[in-house]
Amino acid sequence: MVSSTSERSATYERRTSWLLTAAAVLFLVVYAWPILQPDLPTGWVHACSVANVTIWTTFGVDYLVRLALAPSKPRFVRDHIPDLLVLALPLLRPLRALRAATALARLGRASMGFRGQTTAYVVGAVGLLGFVSAVAVLDAERGAANANIKSFGDAAWWAVTTITTVGYGDHFPTTVQGKWVGVGLMVGGIALVGTITAALASWFVEHVGAAERAGAQAPDQLAALTAELAALRTQLNNAQAGDRTDR
Repeated sequence: MVSSTSERSATYERRTSWLLTAAAVLFLVVYAWPILQPDLPTGWVHACSVANVTIWTTFGVDYLVRLALAPSKPRFVRDHIPDLLVLALPLLRPLRALRAATALARLGRASMGFRGQTTAYVVGAVGLLGFVSAVAVLDAERGAANANIKSFGDAAWWAVTTITTVGYGDHFPTTVQGKWVGVGLMVGGIALVGTITAALASWFVEHVGAAERAGAQAPDQLAALTAELAALRTQLNNAQAGDRTDR
């Protein structure tokens, strides 16, 4: 029974993965468009709002279906707390767009190894996290009285300096919602940049180890080559001596 349920769950996720990724990309568009273009006609703003709610509902249904198909429902809830938070807290809903980063790993699955897929995923996630955070903080700050983030350029600069932990301090959120966006960006940025650093360190250590092993094998290879040359010289000398004896 458990095996059958697991197979149904895996089949469902395999069949809906690309659909949900496309929905995440569309969600990013309808979420960011009205914020980046404040003078957008009212009809388009309303259409974006409807699409936003529809996509959020789709993700809610997806969560319930996966919960129903899960072999162990308490374990599923434990393992998918971020999904539940994204559904429950409006502030975190833009982070659902990060699901689109998984497409980057799939696109290179045939041509890249595991490390390459992981790096592509992390780089895509960093870019999406920075963009989503910039849009979210601009949405929160632009109308505030003492705000110093009033354009997407300001928001993007703040996102870059925050995600890289530089923090110049020339632009910073002043609203409660903006500060929470900053907290999420700092936590996510540290985790993602740390993953990139770990991947680079692993690659460096692996190549240094390969070079050291090649260096350790060099004396043995040289000795084997010397022995082969000596054997060839002996054979040549014997052949020459045989020729002289025949004469």
